Amino acid sequence: MNIDVLHRNSLPLGGFAGLKEHRLVVDKRVGGNSNTWDGLGNFVYLADARFLPKGETTMHTHKEIDVISVLVEGRISHEGSLENGRSMAAGQAQAQRAGGEGFSHNEINPDDKENRMIQLWVLPETPGQPAGYKFYDLEQDKVTRIYGGLANQNKTLDSHTVIEVGMLSAGQNVLLTGEFLAYISSGGGDLSGKAIKDGDLIRGSSLNFEATYDDTQVIIIRVE
Repeated sequence: MNIDVLHRNSLPLGGFAGLKEHRLVVDKRVGGNSNTWDGLGNFVYLADARFLPKGETTMHTHKEIDVISVLVEGRISHEGSLENGRSMAAGQAQAQRAGGEGFSHNEINPDDKENRMIQLWVLPETPGQPAGYKFYDLEQDKVTRIYGGLANQNKTLDSHTVIEVGMLSAGQNVLLTGEFLAYISSGGGDLSGKAIKDGDLIRGSSLNFEATYDDTQVIIIRVE
């Protein structure tokens, strides 16, 4: 079993506007370089970001990209052309589809302390789709799909590229067969005998992960 690990703190800290971030996946299709990894399927970008107190991205526009956000710590106030006024707290996620229509958004930290959000981008499989928005509560002791699936369902934005978030207690396992990327966004665990921790991005051909800490969060990307 081949497993590669990239740790967040081995990469330079960048950012823009009111946030600082480590970019772990910047696929060549969206301007990647030798410091970062390429994605998987149509998944092309992963950033682990901390918003400064009262920080915000400022209003900006996306087109022909799906933007998925997982809040790890703190709160976010969401402004924009999709679901304006929605709030998001730790343990929740949102997925926004720009499509050919496009969308504008500004994500704001309303608090006087830093928050933390993981942002992921996926390229659309079909150009010219209408814009769309989905919101999720991440359930403890479960793996929740927040992106990807067939076009004939409405729980998630459709794609063959799938993103799931596991909210795990110590001793819980996630088993998968097939190529994957997985990001540990809190806690840590054992991956086929190798200790991994918050900030580790893993690429492998099969996943056998056991959480060793309560409140472990793992974001899984795969293609089905």
